Parts: sequence; C-alpha cells; structure tokens
Amino acid sequence: MTDYSALFTGKSNTAQAPAAHLTPPRYRLLLVDDEPGIVKALSRVFRQENYEVVTAGNGEEGLRLLAAHTVHLVISDFLMPGMDGARFLREVKSRSPDTLRIMLTGHANTDAVMGAINEGAVYKFILKPWNDDDLRVTVALALEQYDLITRNRALKAENDKKTKEISALAKLAATHRSRLGIMLHKHNLLTAAQVQELSMQQEKRKEPLISILLDKDWVPERRIRDLLKREMLIDDVQLPEFAIDPAMADLIPHSFCARQLVVPLKLDGRRLMLAMADPLDEGLLDEIRFTAGLEINAVMADAAAIRQKIDQLYGTGNVDFRELETFASSPDPYEGIEIVIEDDNDTKLEDLLRDTEAPPAIRLANAIIIEAIRLGASDIHIQPRTKSVIVRYRIDGVLSDKIGIPHQLHQSLVSRLKIMSELDISERRRPQDGRITVKTPMRMVDLRISTLPTINGEKIVMRLLDRNSAVHSLDKLGFAADDLLRVANMVAKPQGIILATGPTGSGKTTTLYSLLQHDATPDKNYVTIEDPVEYYLDMAGQVLVREKIGLTFPSVLRALLRQDPDVILLGEIRDFETAEVAFHAALTGHLVYSTLHTNSAVATIARLFDLGLKPYVVATALEGIIAQRLVRRICPACREEIAPNRELLARLGAEFTAINQAWRGRGCHECHGSGYKGRQGIYEVLSLNDNLRDRIGSGASVLEIRRTLREQGVHGIARDAALRVIDGATTLDEILRVLGPQDGKE
Repeated sequence: MTDYSALFTGKSNTAQAPAAHLTPPRYRLLLVDDEPGIVKALSRVFRQENYEVVTAGNGEEGLRLLAAHTVHLVISDFLMPGMDGARFLREVKSRSPDTLRIMLTGHANTDAVMGAINEGAVYKFILKPWNDDDLRVTVALALEQYDLITRNRALKAENDKKTKEISALAKLAATHRSRLGIMLHKHNLLTAAQVQELSMQQEKRKEPLISILLDKDWVPERRIRDLLKREMLIDDVQLPEFAIDPAMADLIPHSFCARQLVVPLKLDGRRLMLAMADPLDEGLLDEIRFTAGLEINAVMADAAAIRQKIDQLYGTGNVDFRELETFASSPDPYEGIEIVIEDDNDTKLEDLLRDTEAPPAIRLANAIIIEAIRLGASDIHIQPRTKSVIVRYRIDGVLSDKIGIPHQLHQSLVSRLKIMSELDISERRRPQDGRITVKTPMRMVDLRISTLPTINGEKIVMRLLDRNSAVHSLDKLGFAADDLLRVANMVAKPQGIILATGPTGSGKTTTLYSLLQHDATPDKNYVTIEDPVEYYLDMAGQVLVREKIGLTFPSVLRALLRQDPDVILLGEIRDFETAEVAFHAALTGHLVYSTLHTNSAVATIARLFDLGLKPYVVATALEGIIAQRLVRRICPACREEIAPNRELLARLGAEFTAINQAWRGRGCHECHGSGYKGRQGIYEVLSLNDNLRDRIGSGASVLEIRRTLREQGVHGIARDAALRVIDGATTLDEILRVLGPQDGKE
C-alpha cells in the first residue's frame, strides 16, 4: 500500500534507499561546546539543512578539526574548560580569517564578549536558550555573506588585474579637438612652430593641450583667461567662493577631473556647471555630456584653483579620521547591511547608490543603523549643532547622545541616507520624507526617514520598525485583571470598532496587533491598512498606504470592504473621511481596530465628535477605548526598595497618596547604568454599556460623560499607574515623566 502520509509528515514506514542523487553539502559547520546535550541539540537544528556538521567538545579539539578541514562557519560556546569561546574564536580568526564565527552563550563575561565582537573575532552572538528558526536564519544569512565576500574577493582580484588596462584606456580620453592653440596663434600669442609642437606633444603624452601649454609657460595663464573672457564671453569664476555638494563627486570620476583639469560645481535641473581650465576643448565637452547625461554650462578658472577644488571635493587620500576611522572602518560586522530597494519603478540600483562609493559615508551610516538595532532604539536623531553633529538614540522612550561626528562629514552622511531612501540630494531647503528597508545578518528593519532644514544644517530622524518583532499575547501586555477581562469581552464582539489611543510612540499598534491575533481563527478574513506596516502576519492581508499615488486610508478602506473582510485593522484615523468609512464598516457587521491621537478615553469621544461624526453613530458603533502610555520598567538586576518621595506623591494626585513603598533601579551593567530595562504599558480601558451609549447618543458633554464614568466606578490611567508603582514595576519619577502632574482627581 502506498504511504501517502509521508508526503505531508515527512515520515514513512517504508525503508528508503540512500539519497545518492542529492547535491553534496556546500558548507561545513563546526559546533563546539563542552556539553554533549547542547551539541546534539545544535546538530538537530541543522539536520534538514544541506550542511556537513562536525562537532568538538572543547576549543583545542575544534582547532584540530579546523586544521584538518575547510570550515565555513563555527558556532562556539563561551564558557568552556581550558580555552573559552572568546579565545577560541580569536584563534579561528587568526588561522582562518574567512571562517564566519558565532558565539553561543547563556552566561558570559559581557566585557569579554563585546571585546571579541569589537576585535572582529565574533560575527554574531546568540543567547541561550536559542530559537531554532532564528538560529537557522542567522546561519543561512551568514553563509550568504560568506559567498558574497568570496565573490567580492574574486572581483577585486580581477579588478586589480584590469587596472593597468583601465588606466591606459582612460588616457585615450584626452581629446585633440581644443581650439585654444589656434586662437592664441590668431592673436599672435603663439607661433606656428609652437602650435605644431603642442600638437606633437599632445599626441605623444596623451594629455590635454592646456596642461602642456602651462608646462611650456609660453603664455601667462592670466592672459589666456582675459582673452577667453573678452573674445568668447566665457565666465571666469572664483572657485574658493563655491561650496560644492559632495554628491557632485560621483558625476565625473576623480581621475578624469584631475587629468583634464575640470571640476563639477553645481547641478541645476539637468544642467551642470563645470569649471574648466580649457573651455574651448569641444571633444572634452562632448565626452562629459555623454558620460554624465547632462547639459554643460562651461565656465573657466585657474588650473591651480581647479586642482585645489578637486582635492577638497574628492579628498587627497590623507584625511585623518582618528576615532571615526576605528569606529566605522571595520569590515565585520558593519559591512553586513544590505540595501533593499522596495519600489515598483525601473530605477537602476547603480543610479540610486551613485553616492555610495565614499567609504567613510557608507560605513558611518551603516554603523549608526547597526548600533541602533543592537541597542534596541526606536528612533535615530542625527542633529547638527554648532560645534559638531550628534547622533542620538531614543531607547525605552528617552533620547540620549551616543555618537559625535565632525561637521565635515555631516553633508556626506546626509547625502548617503538620502540616496538610501531615494530622496532628492540636491534639495536642502525643504523637508522630505522617505523610507528604506535594511537587511542585517539578523533581521529586516524598516526605517521611516524625515529630513528638516535647520540653521546648522539638515536634521535627520529615522523611526525603526523591526519586521521580526513578535506580536505579544493579551496577557503579556500588562493589563490589570479586571481590564484584561473587559478587553477580552470587547474582542469577542462580532462587530463594532475598538480604538487604541495615546500619543505617538505609546504602543498603540502593538496593542492592536495583540487584539487582532487574540483568538484568531482560520475561518475569518483579516486585513490591515497601515502606513507603514509595523508587524508582519501571514494570516492577514496587509496593505501599505502610499499617498503619493492616491492609495490613501479612505480609498483603500472602501476597496477593502468589497474584499469580504471579517476583521479590519486600520492604522490611524486622521480625518472625517477615514472616520466615516471606518464607523460605517463597524455598523455593517465588521470588527474594526484603529488608533487615535488623544490623551484619555473620554477625550477620544470628544475627538470623534470634533471630526464630524454624528453622536448616534459613535454611540452605536463604538465598542471600547483603550487609552495607554509606555513607562520604563525598573531593571530587575539592580532593583531596590526606597521610601516614597511625598512631594512626588502629592504632585501625582489622589491615586498615589496611599502608597507607602516605592522602588528604583540602582544602575548596573545590565541596564547600562540607567536603572531601567524595557517598557510596559499602563492603561485606561473603557467599555460601553447601555447607560453610557445613551449619554453619548444624546450629545452629552465631556464633563457629563466623565461624571457618568466616575459614578460607575471606572478608573483612569493614573489608577493603573499607581498599581504598577506598588507592584515595583516602575518608579514615581517615571510616572511623573509620562503622565505629568495630576490635578488630584480622576
């Protein structure tokens, strides 16, 4: 009887012949751990991958295997007898630099681990217990990078081999169509013999005529400039007055500019202003038009000034970057970012990354993004100040200065980020918004990028959205027991609208995704409309709003209602049109989740009225409101009990006056001295009953609705915050920072 179940389960009762036809493994993995159980568990993770896995029980045995075999990737434990993981991986790097190195640790010396990472000995470190899928993805991405490095090395060798040929071809670019010699002869500044000598030397040396003429010193350069200005009406510019955009450097190659004595000055639409030592060289102008694809506005300048400007624009190769060079020049791990262009047009990648040939700008941008991902930052601020440029990270909702950058690198960094996000690098006077996806060896991260012109230069702010973020279950969000029951009852309703409210960055989208996933079943159609998509769910159809092409919230929502949805997640209600369609969907049998920027649950009702919705529509369709904030959690490693500050309690209002004990974080290496680690939500949950619907439908004021809620015993967000302080989850100072002083009553 045929064993059909094997097609679905992968298991068969029938003996199978050896799979001799399978492709032999391309990669060899070395697993090193002194615990046999860990080695077996790691081996099981890769049992279905096409890898050859070898194992070792300690560092010495691992080095022997490394000497006997070609190993592509090593996974090593940290705590091992004799040679620890950091020393072992340093040895691996020394003996086999191409081998990728991953450290697996459950309890390690943080300084030793970070030291190994900073030295480049560790490509990645993963904490025990690991997630099998994450580990497989990490290894697959690492091996993909191994292949890229190998191919890049081969390409570099081929490039070095062709360097002489390229140099020889470049010399052929010297044109022989300059009219300068003939013009000087016409004005009796050169003899016929001198013109013939110039022509012969040009054929022999393959250099532009102006260079040979200046070497001969037959005619003063100033006199040539005056003649061209008077006879040909060519503008004579003073190059020190020009501040050239670093993006101009990639329009014309450095070597070409240096050889032909030209330098690009500025781009106006499709017209390039080009300073030339010999503006009468028609062949040179034709070649630049063809190469750059631009119209040329030729102006003239002294050869010495052009050489000096070329050095300023392209660099002389002797720039001392000091600390920055150490920070951003390491090939591992900062070279691990790959740009993922997510657009529907036919723009070539080479054109989008035209400004990415400057290694300091590339590595600095990559390092800033990688460090933000490592620290778990939600936002990156690149802020130019008077004396330097500061990179600030928002970690757990609080901004802190992390990196200082010299001012001379600011513009190249801004240009690099603009090109990554497909913005206009020539536009510095107006704000711009863009987006980009970066792929690191660990994860995919979306960045929303905003530029703003300030008096010190352009400020860049980037919001990080991690595609790999897991959606929390409802009981992990931190709701109080009675609030959790109310929320679960809201989600169980077959139709209606549930709103999550609060300021930007208060965790509203996270809450909505938890509601969406709670008790989700395959028999329902789930659809989300967002700008941008913050979490990726296979069970839902997710639509990205693109307002530039008319794909707005209301237009997508109207189209979506014809897609037979059961549950709709709408990223944000911004205007009357969106609100009207969303509430109409809730009234016609759909369950709708959305967000609104208000400060409390009661203020949300007033905001809906202000948008123009009818009171009876709000009263009928609205099922519940979750007003929330995010507060930092006290670090569990250094938490200690303290006496509460009575002055703080008084400022926080009546809900806090009965608190007799409080907690704080002393500050340790786990929390980087801040005393906080992670965040948690504080909530105000409002579910509607018949009495409240009647008040809303009759158009009651906000004060009347608040009075009704107080009579029903519904507490505000301050009550939940006080419970979090009593539980020791957060501090009074943090509550004051997030909620501000209270007036003494809910």
